[in-house]
Amino acid sequence: MFLLQAKHLFADFYLQTQRMLANRGQYLHVGRLQHAGLHAVGSLVAMVLVGVPVPLAFGVAIAEWVVHFHIDWGKGRWSEHTGHGPAQAGFWRAFGLDQALHQWTYLVMVWAVLPA
Repeated sequence: MFLLQAKHLFADFYLQTQRMLANRGQYLHVGRLQHAGLHAVGSLVAMVLVGVPVPLAFGVAIAEWVVHFHIDWGKGRWSEHTGHGPAQAGFWRAFGLDQALHQWTYLVMVWAVLPA
C-alpha cells in the first residue's frame, strides 16, 4: 500500500505534463490516457516489487488504468460544469473525492492480489 501511495504522489503531483492537465472534461483525451497509463505502469512495478506474479499484477494494473481514467474524467467534467476554482469549496470537495476514490482503488487492488 505504501508503494502505491508513493507512486500516486509522484504520478499525480510531480510527473503530470501540460498535455495531461489540459481539457480534463473531454472523454477521449490523449493526456488522460497517458496519465492513467503512468499510474498503471507505476502500480505494475510496485506490485512486482512485492512479489505479485506478473500476470496478476498486469491484469490489476490494466483495471487500475481504466478506473483511474474514469475517475479523472468524472472530476474533469464536474470541474468544467461547475467552473469551481481553488478559491471555492466545491473545488476542494471534488479534489478530495477524487483522491479518496483513488485511495479506495488501491485498497481494492491490494485485496485483489493478497493470497487466498
